[in-house]
Amino acid sequence: MSTSGPAQHPPRGFARRRGVTVPGPVAPQPVRRRDRRGRGPRGPLMPATLPAYRTRAERFDDLVLDAVELLERRWSRQLDGTEFAVEDVPPSDPAPWEHGGVPLGRYFPADAGLPARIVLYRRPVEARATDPHDLAELVRDVVVEQVAHMLGRSPEDIDPEYGDGR
Repeated sequence: MSTSGPAQHPPRGFARRRGVTVPGPVAPQPVRRRDRRGRGPRGPLMPATLPAYRTRAERFDDLVLDAVELLERRWSRQLDGTEFAVEDVPPSDPAPWEHGGVPLGRYFPADAGLPARIVLYRRPVEARATDPHDLAELVRDVVVEQVAHMLGRSPEDIDPEYGDGR
C-alpha cells in the first residue's frame, strides 16, 4: 500500500476518530466572565444578613450544639471524649432493640479505639416537631435521652427540665 505524501495527523491535543487522543499540550480554555446571555456573574442567592441564609441543617446543628453545651456544664467529666453527630436519616437496618417507629437518635458505645458516639437523625426529628420552638425542645430531649442511656441514668437525673413544656 502506498500513500502519496506524508500522513496527515490531527494537531496534538485533539481527538482522533474512535475516541483515541494524542498526548500533548492542550490550549487553555478562556475564563468566562459572562453567561451565554451576556449577563455578568451573579451574587449569592441570599444575603448573609437574612435568617434564611443558613440552611435547615446548619440551624439543626446549632440546636444540637446548644443542647450539648447545657449538658456539658453539669456532666463534663462523664461526657469527655464523647462525639455528637447529626445524620439526615437513620440507616435502613434497625438495631435489634428497636421495634417499630423511626429512631430520632442512637447511642453507640466506645468500641475498638473509637470513642462513644451519640447520633441524632435530623429529618425524623424535624418531621415530628410542629414549630421552631418545639424543634429546639425535641432536640434537647433526644440529646438528654441518649446521654441518659449512655450514663445508665434516667433522663430526669441528667436534666431536671427534661420533658417540661411537652
